Amino acid sequence: MDPRDTTGYRLHRALSNLSSIDIDQLEAADQDRIETATALLEEVSLLTRPERTEVTEIQVES
Repeated sequence: MDPRDTTGYRLHRALSNLSSIDIDQLEAADQDRIETATALLEEVSLLTRPERTEVTEIQVES
């Protein structure tokens, strides 16, 4: 199976592509769209990795 044919990879690429856009050069409406799309993709990315959403407590002994 091609590793690029996974949900995680596609989410990563979409986020990477959105992050590479210089939003300062865009109109306000387009900036809002990019920010909304990025936030939604980040949220979906967290939901597709349930092992990362578990609450864990890490204690470090001094």
